[in-house]
Amino acid sequence: MSDKGTIRTYDGPAGGWDALKSVARQLVKEDVGVGGARTLLRTNQPDGFDCPGCAWPDRDHASTFEFCENGAKAVAAEATRHRAGPELFARHSVAQLAGYSDHWLESQGRLTTPMRYDATSDHYVPIGWDEAFALIARHLNALPSPDEAVFYTSGRTSNEAAFLYQLFVREFGTNNFPDCSNMCHESSGTALNRQIGVGKGTVSLQDFEQADCILVFGQNPGTNHPRMLGELRDAASRGCRIVAFNPLRERGLERFADPKDTLEMARGGSTRIASDYFQLKIGGDLAALKGMARHVLERNAEAIARDGVPLLDEAFIAAHTVDFDAFAADVLAESWDTITAESGLDEAQLRQAGEIYLQSDRVIACWGMGITQHRHSVATIHMIANLMLLRGNIGRPGAGLCPVRGHSNVQGDRTMMIWEKPPADFLDRLRDVFGFEPPRGAGHDTVGAIEAMVDGRAKVFFAMGGNFALATPDTEATARGLRGCALTVNVTTKLNRSHLVHGREALILPCLGRTEIDMQASGPQGVTVEDSMSMVHLSAGIHAPASDTLPSEPAIVAHLAQATLGARSKVRWAWLVEDYDRIRDLIARVFDDFHDFNARVRVPGGFRLSNGARDRSWATIGGKARFITAAVPVDGPIHRARRERGTQPVFTLTTIRSHDQYNTTVYGLDDRYRGVFGERRVLFAHAADIAALGLAAGDRVDLESLGDDGTRRWARYFQLVEYDIPRGCLAAYYPETNPLVPLSSFAVGSRTPTSKSVPVVVTAHQPGAGMPRQRDIHAALAD
Repeated sequence: MSDKGTIRTYDGPAGGWDALKSVARQLVKEDVGVGGARTLLRTNQPDGFDCPGCAWPDRDHASTFEFCENGAKAVAAEATRHRAGPELFARHSVAQLAGYSDHWLESQGRLTTPMRYDATSDHYVPIGWDEAFALIARHLNALPSPDEAVFYTSGRTSNEAAFLYQLFVREFGTNNFPDCSNMCHESSGTALNRQIGVGKGTVSLQDFEQADCILVFGQNPGTNHPRMLGELRDAASRGCRIVAFNPLRERGLERFADPKDTLEMARGGSTRIASDYFQLKIGGDLAALKGMARHVLERNAEAIARDGVPLLDEAFIAAHTVDFDAFAADVLAESWDTITAESGLDEAQLRQAGEIYLQSDRVIACWGMGITQHRHSVATIHMIANLMLLRGNIGRPGAGLCPVRGHSNVQGDRTMMIWEKPPADFLDRLRDVFGFEPPRGAGHDTVGAIEAMVDGRAKVFFAMGGNFALATPDTEATARGLRGCALTVNVTTKLNRSHLVHGREALILPCLGRTEIDMQASGPQGVTVEDSMSMVHLSAGIHAPASDTLPSEPAIVAHLAQATLGARSKVRWAWLVEDYDRIRDLIARVFDDFHDFNARVRVPGGFRLSNGARDRSWATIGGKARFITAAVPVDGPIHRARRERGTQPVFTLTTIRSHDQYNTTVYGLDDRYRGVFGERRVLFAHAADIAALGLAAGDRVDLESLGDDGTRRWARYFQLVEYDIPRGCLAAYYPETNPLVPLSSFAVGSRTPTSKSVPVVVTAHQPGAGMPRQRDIHAALAD
């Protein structure tokens, strides 16, 4: 890690030639060269594999260029020729590995052999597959209660693996299913299920072709969902208003050059994305939305008084909604002073945004984790839906709600009931199909699982993918919980930090990746995934596996189930993984929406799951969509911290990704669009705030978070970077700043950690005050 990274202005658009150069560098880095380029051409194709990156849906495959820069990085990282075999673990103890950066750990390549932690030598050593499964089974069967085991799931797990996983765990006897949704997108499902009867978005890609206006809240598609920029570019080109609400100026919301557009690339041109850009305060979206709604209601009253023609869709409101009058009264009672103070936008800006909404016949509202990870996230999503309901912008062409999911099958995993709170009708169906009584009590979500491990109520931790130790909030608490377990197990493709933060016994179980051929008894297999817009399609690998002993995730689940449940199981596990069509037939028996699964998924592009709200059929109490009131928060953690600290400046920190990472996977140390090169410990701040602290850009600072629980949490040695961000707001990369997020601070209703609104104070870094070691970019776990 250099003492200071290079900070310079980046003037290029999102995408463009620099994106292609970045892809080429990544292919060379992973030693996949020309072969890697051929692999990319099979990404998101009917006869290829689904991108292991984000869940943005695929077009109709008219082009062979169906990948983006960050998707290419994900594919190259999985298809790498580098290997992390037993010799790596023989050379390095766990303590030594813990001293390396997360970027270095991932760059060692694909894992090839199951490994067991040996406490005597502090090394991972090889173990046979049968012995590994037997070890896990012994631990699980020795537990006094199945609820003392925790089963985590990453969002890249296929539908087939997820279905078998939940089936095994429920037959074992628990609903302890923490998953990545708990940390990222749970607020969307919680809000939408209550309000419109379905926890998913209501739009398709075709709606983007017809929208007059697209509202984008708390999302940076240029880095997190680059393929979405193609849809926004096409929409902007035909005159669609794209309105961005984001505290940071993000290049992907400003300009984009599509690498698939040869003419644009040849001319060095780009397309303007956002027609209007509102830089609100971090966490100010609820207030901003309420201000827009107030403008709409006031203008509607004026229109009726003037000529009797309403601006609201009164017929829709009467036929399809309830509680409009209470909602309208609440909005009109909220003062403009409160709205402007909490949003960070003035009344004129909010009325401008509201007027754009009124002038647009068909509106799509999109949002990402900048909305879902606040204390008031659920209420904010209610307000987005409220705004859309006012003019009937749900359930018609060119309009609707679009929560943009993260990992490639995070939505499919929830559809397969990777959920700690399964509904009774699903459990009844599981009982009827498989002949056992599944557990009925709610299990642990992510926050609950960490609490249970810390308290000693959970003793076995099993992770199907992911990087739990690094992705979760309150990093030191998570580490204590994992280290207190009797056994930790990680199913994975590459080495990461979670393998070094382990229980008294630990296993690393390598598996096939999405790009690799999955050969079973009946021949090569395909798996299925569900994208952000409820399309289910096949994915089949094309490469030879990184090792000829690597099993698939479904095979790992089946072998573990056999070893653990033995003769008491009602399921023919080995028979199921011989042919994944058999798994899909069972899925069809449990979920009505998957009827004729094997036939429908083999149609190029797959099929779309039903969505009642899209058809204006509301699966809510009362059978209608609901207007839901929400007060603008004026006494949250930030407000309390500022009152307690008096004159000391308290900032609101939001955690973000760099352009060279996906979730906790760090591909490199550059963030091209934000002008950061060779560094990750940076803190983006307004120039006036830096000066008010008596500091200068380039200085190193420490951050202390101010949680309500009184625990002191620090993240140290960050380089100050001047950035276009509202005063009082800061941004820094995760997972480096995850140690600052209190475990006890989560969204009301969804329990999603508040990683996007952390109250912090900033002080000049003092030499010797816990500075990270040179090789380590995440000192809290290595110490």
